[in-house]
Amino acid sequence: MDTNTLHKPPIHFKDMSWFNRCIVFCGVGFGSGLAPKAPGTFGSAFALLFVPIWLSLGFNLSLIAIIIMSLVGIYICGQTAKVINVHDDGRIVWDEFAGQSITFLPLIYLQQMNWMWVIVGFILFRIFDVWKPWPIRVIDRQVHGGFGIMLDDIIAGVWAALCTLIIIHLT
Repeated sequence: MDTNTLHKPPIHFKDMSWFNRCIVFCGVGFGSGLAPKAPGTFGSAFALLFVPIWLSLGFNLSLIAIIIMSLVGIYICGQTAKVINVHDDGRIVWDEFAGQSITFLPLIYLQQMNWMWVIVGFILFRIFDVWKPWPIRVIDRQVHGGFGIMLDDIIAGVWAALCTLIIIHLT
């Protein structure tokens, strides 16, 4: 994994310090964000690998872990953007990890986690992340740095989680 262009500035891992390589590798979702098409979708799909972890931790520990993931993500996303000299580049998908994980919190709490609900949560999160309804679009455009990169996906995850709850209660 040396260079990936995607019509963006190339990422030259060899030119980075080891610390920045680790940060950028996390920022690009352990490589999932380097997919040539739809890197956000690939990052969200990669985040599905966290589902067994969230299930084994239970709701309270998952909530704490996701909060930590989100707080650490502010630094990871901001530093990744700085190192590769971009704003909110599609290749930065750590924020998708957090947002997608937030989507699953109601499923963990209600013990409704199964593959049907995982797919519903995945689709809902992707819809909100791509569509960016209010206030997600405003945050995406006006809040900068690692905080802005993370916050729009956190809100998308909250919206998707709320929709998941509504759907569960209607079925």
